[in-house]
Amino acid sequence: MPKQVLIAEDSSVIQNITRRVLQFQNFDITVVKNGQQVLDYLENNDCDIILMDISMPVMDGMECAGRIRQLPDPKKAAIPIVAITGNAKNYTMDDFRNAGINDYIQKPINFDILVETVRRLTNA
Repeated sequence: MPKQVLIAEDSSVIQNITRRVLQFQNFDITVVKNGQQVLDYLENNDCDIILMDISMPVMDGMECAGRIRQLPDPKKAAIPIVAITGNAKNYTMDDFRNAGINDYIQKPINFDILVETVRRLTNA
């Protein structure tokens, strides 16, 4: 059964490229545009990993990651989260870890690193 990847990204260009790359690797993809939509999606759905832009409207990735870690469902609260950011210089790995983020990928996205990271964190 393919692993479920939730992509939270407000840029349609990055959404589409990331979706295509991961679909080609046989992952099932769902795309949302902000952190609130991530939380709404998780109310009724499961996923194996979340790729989350840090800078999104409505709710950013750091706040959303913290809220996911507080979810009452322990399986959902432990979903691996990978930050995707063009502003990694503004954060340390400790900042990401403190927000509940497992790893990060710098924009522009290196798709070999993206695929390797998703595979590693989903055991795919």
